Amino acid sequence: MPTFDVVSEVDLHEVTNALDQANREVSTRFDFKGTDSCFEMDDSVITMISQSDFQLQQMHEMLLSKLSKRGIDVGSVDTGKVEQAGQQARQRVTLRQGIDRDFARKIIKHIKDAKHKVQTAVQGEQIRVSAKKRDDLQTVIADLRKADLGLPLQFNNFRD
Repeated sequence: MPTFDVVSEVDLHEVTNALDQANREVSTRFDFKGTDSCFEMDDSVITMISQSDFQLQQMHEMLLSKLSKRGIDVGSVDTGKVEQAGQQARQRVTLRQGIDRDFARKIIKHIKDAKHKVQTAVQGEQIRVSAKKRDDLQTVIADLRKADLGLPLQFNNFRD
């Protein structure tokens, strides 16, 4: 029985490369000279540090452009509030990975409402979709790519 998995993943190695490029650009730009602005990453949380809110906005745009050039969907980026402390401003950017239960229900409901002849099962942070025919799975993939569900989806582990 043909199957595939619906997942939402971010390549953390590419994120690290994008952060290195962004840090390099911040260190060479004239408007950031002497501000000690930088990007730091811990697990899947990126912290932007600068002196003002305006500079954080510029850093955020820079980060998004570097991520998109590296092939990372910016839909998986969740931006937090600006925290001002003295002469330093911080902002946390979280990379969303995996599919939580509520979002999995939303995807399954979308598949069921489209009346595809497939079976779905939630397995941890991914959804396994199986059907009798390969063509049914391909229509589900096409349908999910067209749908704007608010989270970037990847389709892997396709088996005949």
